Amino acid sequence: HVQLVESGGGSVQAGGSLKLSCTYSGYTSFIDCMGWSRQAPGKGPEGVAAIRRDDLTAYTDSVKGRFTISKDNAGNSLFLQMSNLKPEDTAMYYCAADLRCPFKKDDAIWGQGTQVTV
Repeated sequence: HVQLVESGGGSVQAGGSLKLSCTYSGYTSFIDCMGWSRQAPGKGPEGVAAIRRDDLTAYTDSVKGRFTISKDNAGNSLFLQMSNLKPEDTAMYYCAADLRCPFKKDDAIWGQGTQVTV
């Protein structure tokens, strides 16, 4: 049973930075892909960034050059460094884990979410 717990959300002015963290626990050996998704009020979910076990990363176009995904395998943690934040980045951010990338909404394991407000 895998559990994901996000932290690090908050309110920030446009142009500011935030770093989200996701701590995972349980049997994670089968997981090859971890990432972040977000959902803004009135909008559907959007995949933001993903990282594979071999550290290959991918980003949605709107965050390229501003967001960086990383992981600390020893600490069982996933991170999302967000810089130059814009009002359109306002959303609930969710950590996800899946067998392979891209992670799928119905197949992935999800955290409870952390709110980011710009």
